[in-house]
Amino acid sequence: MRQVLENLRTGKIELADVPCPDVRPGCLLIRSRASLLSAGTERMLLEFGRAGPIKKARREPERVRQVLDKIRTDGLTTTIRAIRRKLDQPIPLGYSNAGTVLEVGGNVTDVEVGDRVVSNGHHAEVVLVPRNLCAKVPDDVSDEAASFAVVAAIALQGVRLAVPTLGESFAVTGLGLVGLLAVQILRANGCRVLGIDVDSARLELARGFGAETVDLSSGADAVAAGRAFSRGRGMDGVIICASAKGSGPIRDAAQMCRKRGRIILVGVVDLELSRADFYEKELTFQVSCSYGPGRYDPEYEERGRDYPFGFVRWTVARNLEAVLDMMASGSLDVTPLITHRFPFESALEAYELLGSREPSIGIVLQYPRVEGQPDSGLRARAVRLRGPRERRRGAAPVVGFIGAGNYATGILIPAFERAGAELRVIASSGGASALHAGRKFGFREATTDVGRVLSDPEISTVVIVTRHDSHADLVCRALEAGKHVFVEKPLAVTKEGLARIERTIAGMENVPLLMVGFNRRFAPHVRRAATLLASVSEPKVIVMTVNAGEIAPDHWTQDRDVGGGRIVGEACHFVDLMRFLVGAAVTSIQAQAIGSAPGVLVREDKCTFTLGFADGSFGTVHYLANGHPSFPKERIEIFCAGRILRLDNFIRLRGYGWPRLRASRLLRQDKGQQACAAAFLEAVRSGAGSPIPIEEILEVSRVTLAVRDEVSMVVEHQGSAGESRAHVPDRSIS
Repeated sequence: MRQVLENLRTGKIELADVPCPDVRPGCLLIRSRASLLSAGTERMLLEFGRAGPIKKARREPERVRQVLDKIRTDGLTTTIRAIRRKLDQPIPLGYSNAGTVLEVGGNVTDVEVGDRVVSNGHHAEVVLVPRNLCAKVPDDVSDEAASFAVVAAIALQGVRLAVPTLGESFAVTGLGLVGLLAVQILRANGCRVLGIDVDSARLELARGFGAETVDLSSGADAVAAGRAFSRGRGMDGVIICASAKGSGPIRDAAQMCRKRGRIILVGVVDLELSRADFYEKELTFQVSCSYGPGRYDPEYEERGRDYPFGFVRWTVARNLEAVLDMMASGSLDVTPLITHRFPFESALEAYELLGSREPSIGIVLQYPRVEGQPDSGLRARAVRLRGPRERRRGAAPVVGFIGAGNYATGILIPAFERAGAELRVIASSGGASALHAGRKFGFREATTDVGRVLSDPEISTVVIVTRHDSHADLVCRALEAGKHVFVEKPLAVTKEGLARIERTIAGMENVPLLMVGFNRRFAPHVRRAATLLASVSEPKVIVMTVNAGEIAPDHWTQDRDVGGGRIVGEACHFVDLMRFLVGAAVTSIQAQAIGSAPGVLVREDKCTFTLGFADGSFGTVHYLANGHPSFPKERIEIFCAGRILRLDNFIRLRGYGWPRLRASRLLRQDKGQQACAAAFLEAVRSGAGSPIPIEEILEVSRVTLAVRDEVSMVVEHQGSAGESRAHVPDRSIS
């Protein structure tokens, strides 16, 4: 299938051949019939991509501060590479789509194949969208009109927040696509509407929808016009749909409003509020978020958990239904807003128009009608990237990747490529990321079908870089297919998943190599430290301080069912690293978490846990999300035999009391990813055992799950009782 993608680093737009996504539970697979370009959001992305590095930085000042912090901790080279990787990822464009349902995922019972629906799907021939971000299209609403539904829902949500009543006076500042839709919705609510803009054509459209207008290009005073329009009483409310630099629209809105007036920001302007204006009039100001309650909520979007109708009357889906009903009744007319139509194959011309100075409002992409025709080609789940080539005898291992996210494309794929792997097939759920990685690194094929990676007889080795909850299943399937497996941490997020892997291994006569990406034990400074420690027979004491950084509570890594939580998802690295440095089995666990306090969210990512080892050593990990990003993310201190080793952020190693050990500093951070991949591939080539013994991998996984359970017990106690738990007894590891 074809899809519109943009490279944010260069601003280049392309109509790319992308593998079709597979339907998932709770989702709809939709064949597009029409989609609408967003004159605001997509033009902004277009301008951002075409801007130079300095202009990009000026548009994202908060990102600049994050970059400076990362340079201080990780070094300039590592930071530049991370920025380039981020900007180089193609992003799918578009979010207002109308089409026909091709397949219905599990747990969806109210939609059938063949139904027409609107969604926030991208500009693509086939889109996969969660059910709660879709709505059925009434029979008497055309595909073209329906493609406006998501943008109209944005306008509707802004109007809802303003709570208009019959006869009130409202101003709409900025008469672009959203603003003109807001004018119609306000008029349908029985409001008197004043439209404010600089464009005469848009002002004329607003007048056609029943609004009076103010032409700012003629030097008109918007505040005076608002006061006059409201008969000197002040506007009841203002909907700001403009995209402008400065805070002028907010200042004008405040000055034209009556006491206790309402100002809703739907567009993008600077938020510099005059206290005097808002204080004296007791004005209400609110920013409208997208197209309704549920947007950006993983429970609503990804897990399909709708809000109770009686408590949340208007959600994303119900707002979409509302605007479609308005279109069906004729109270919302989008036909006058359509200024251009392009066939989908001419999408690049549509973006040239969008980026030009030629006036435009509603630009619609029309997709080919193929009713009654086979669509197997359109729904193909693999794209050939280059022709097959003959393999030499004894050549490098043939590798397939499952997962094409930031870590895969930024770290693991380059590491395997430099280590000599032959990259054959890459799979991702969406397809666009697989296409990008496949073209960039020379894969032979990109696909959305994991089965193609597991069933390809030429692929000897599978690398798994997907969301954590899929690891255990994919590891078992790959091992059963006879593939060597490298899985990015963690090995499993549950004891049941880990037990399944252990049963799979136990039931195989010839077990392929299995390795988890515990790369830190392969870092050059860690290897140097391990060599020094090998000469010491005394027990060791290790202190690891991890400045983990705050992650939003609703991020997938925080979800126990998906990411496993941050202990399993990331702190497993430090369990493995201590296990490697000590060189003895873990025998006990003790944990402590931050106490409950007003305004403090008690979570597992503000904790300390201590591991005891069979040789008498112990190690403590301070895993803390409440620090500052300018402080090094990882610091390791090792005490033994009257000596100390300290490693800062995998850049600088320093010894205290170690003869002939000078402070060693690398030019850039090296956490061992390259050496880890190289060691694994060498083991595949040579037929040797895994660079990390399978017994250690399983032990570290068991210990990490036990650590999470122990920390969770403390967190549950702290959060529910609001009391400090002074001591948690040691728990032995059997």
